[in-house]
Amino acid sequence: MYVALILIQLAVSLIMGCYFLRAMRREKQVEGRPMPESAREMEKLRKMRDVHLNLPLGEQVRPKQFSDIIGQEEGIAALRAILCGANPQHVIIYGPPGIGKTCAARLVLEYAKRQPDSAFGPNAPFVEMDATCVRFDERAIADPLIGSVHDPIYQGAGPLGVQGVPQPKPGAVTRAHGGVLFLDEIGELHPMQMNKLLKVLEDRKVMLESAYYSESDRSIPRHIHDIFKNGLPADFRLVAATTRRPEELPPALRSRCMEINFRALTAEETALIARNAAESAGFTLETGCDELIGRYSPGGRDAANLVQVGAGLARNDGRSQITVEDIQHVLRTGSYTPRMDRSVCGGRSVGRVNGLAVTGDGSGAVLDIEAAAFPAHGRTGVWQATGIVDQEQLDAGSRKMLRRSTASGAVENVRTALRMRGINVDGYDVHIDFPGGMPVDGPSAGVAMAVAVFSAITGQAADGSVAVTGEVGIGGTVLPVGGVPEKVRAAVRGGARLVLIPRENEEKAFERMEQVRCIDTLDDALRIFIGEETEQQQIAAAFAPASPAVLTAQKA
Repeated sequence: MYVALILIQLAVSLIMGCYFLRAMRREKQVEGRPMPESAREMEKLRKMRDVHLNLPLGEQVRPKQFSDIIGQEEGIAALRAILCGANPQHVIIYGPPGIGKTCAARLVLEYAKRQPDSAFGPNAPFVEMDATCVRFDERAIADPLIGSVHDPIYQGAGPLGVQGVPQPKPGAVTRAHGGVLFLDEIGELHPMQMNKLLKVLEDRKVMLESAYYSESDRSIPRHIHDIFKNGLPADFRLVAATTRRPEELPPALRSRCMEINFRALTAEETALIARNAAESAGFTLETGCDELIGRYSPGGRDAANLVQVGAGLARNDGRSQITVEDIQHVLRTGSYTPRMDRSVCGGRSVGRVNGLAVTGDGSGAVLDIEAAAFPAHGRTGVWQATGIVDQEQLDAGSRKMLRRSTASGAVENVRTALRMRGINVDGYDVHIDFPGGMPVDGPSAGVAMAVAVFSAITGQAADGSVAVTGEVGIGGTVLPVGGVPEKVRAAVRGGARLVLIPRENEEKAFERMEQVRCIDTLDDALRIFIGEETEQQQIAAAFAPASPAVLTAQKA
């Protein structure tokens, strides 16, 4: 009886074993043989991938070597110094769009890989993300930047999810391990993400958590145990780019990073980019075409876009040359604003002086400052300043910001400084004007305003080939200001014979520029603007308390 039962049990076991063995074989055959629906979808993908449009001109002219990046030699040198060594640092690159920040970071990493003492290996990755596109779930279901955990309860958890196993999903910081994470527009990153990123920069790893993880659960694979215990590796170097100003970024981020400014391109540089773009597209530019493009293009991307549309117009007419009329047509149909580049006024005129400023995109500009003075006829004179933009709206990506001017307050400093030099400022109505509504950021136009008012009151002409920047103190001292390199470049481009800057803003690079001269006091600026330095007696007479200008005002 027992023998029969054993034989029956063995027979059943053999039958069941054969059944499951055949089922497993059929499953493997099905896995290896594509399903008809899958085959159709794969064929559709293949056909889609066979279709290619021509690259836009902007991508065709994308820099492939350092010399292709126009106008950023100083910034690239600084970036190479930061990244291409045994101890690379995190870095933030400031600058307007379309000037080569992304290309520079990519090329610098490739250069660093070839250096014998570089910390980056030959296969170091370059992972690029845009902070404005980083979307994350506050429940930590998905986080493309930092990484997340796919818990078993969520749809699509897969075979491990069926077993109740939480599955870590690496983010960009882990994919960039051993290389560079380029995070564009980092100023737009969500504050919660920013705090997570700062923690990763500090720890060089990502620690993940899940309520479904148990250290004693033996069904969880070994590598997942290791991830929850030791974290995902994230030892990379952050290269962050932004069009915002430094003070708009969190101090905690700035303290962990080196900082580099990529300057705005000049009209001549964007004109060069336009010529290169036209050559790459197989077209020539009519004389004056590149200058027109440079005047309306703040960045290289804009210049390439103008050339591409102009080339389309020429191609439709069967021409191989892009004409000025083509570009003018593009400018009329598009939203293009000319640069605020100005030349110095030149010549000698009463009450007119060249000041210097920094515009919203960080580039320098020449300010045309005019002053007029009229006797107040027995009453206290009234001073007013017009043309100053008190609030300038700047585009900061996803939001707008307002920048206030302090030039109006600088007028009072000018008034006091001239009064201390014997000028009867209360005896004149003074009108100071900034034609064109150029935004004046800070009191850096103080010296220029003081010279213009002095010229207007005394009737002595000022040299229009000289430009000046600097804050004037109430005692007449010239105080340091910001953006001096950009202002100097703008003045030189504008044809200035001399550029006067505060002594405290003196830099080694300025020593090679014959046009740059440092000044300490308002008296220095007046001697240079009003007369040659050898005619000091004329200026000294104007400083005297009993000067003719003062006596005339007192009699009136």
